[in-house]
Amino acid sequence: MYALNSENKQTQTREKTVKQRAARTSKEVAYVAVFVALVIAAQLVFAMIPGLEIVTVLFVSYAFAFGICRGMLAATSFSLLRQLVFGFVPSVLALYLLYFNLLTLLFGVLGRAVKRPSLNLWWLVAVACACTALFSILDNLITPFWLGYGWKEAKKYFLLSLPVMFPQIGCTGVTVGFLFLPLIKAFRLTKRGLR
Repeated sequence: MYALNSENKQTQTREKTVKQRAARTSKEVAYVAVFVALVIAAQLVFAMIPGLEIVTVLFVSYAFAFGICRGMLAATSFSLLRQLVFGFVPSVLALYLLYFNLLTLLFGVLGRAVKRPSLNLWWLVAVACACTALFSILDNLITPFWLGYGWKEAKKYFLLSLPVMFPQIGCTGVTVGFLFLPLIKAFRLTKRGLR
């Protein structure tokens, strides 16, 4: 009789654990989905203004607060789903999958390592600006290769990207400088709802 009660309690405990994990997983998926929708909406709002973007600050603060796994899940989801809004372009998909996953990996690691971001904001801004420059460099490598450009066309593509790259870097510096700390604070408060 005692063995049956013990087994029954173990089964109930396991079932309760499975239900809690399922609820937590559903909540996490919903959090990522809402974040990705926010990022796509933000990109859509600023799409007509060259060099103006807030996607970087959203991703770096999200990955910093939520960590590598959730950051990369959001980056991959964003890279795939934005194709539905802006049209399917294979080179852009490859660029976004590579860049945003690297960006969230880096800032997810920094989120673990940097305990007081307010004291380290200046170099976090510098890292985000360097990552934005990397985005343009990757674009200048991936797109000409994907489209089969020769050396002359690739050089022309690079030169034509410079007027957009520098405002993007400046925009990243301003947005990360002003929005990073409030966003990680908001994301950390939101993260508490997952527990």
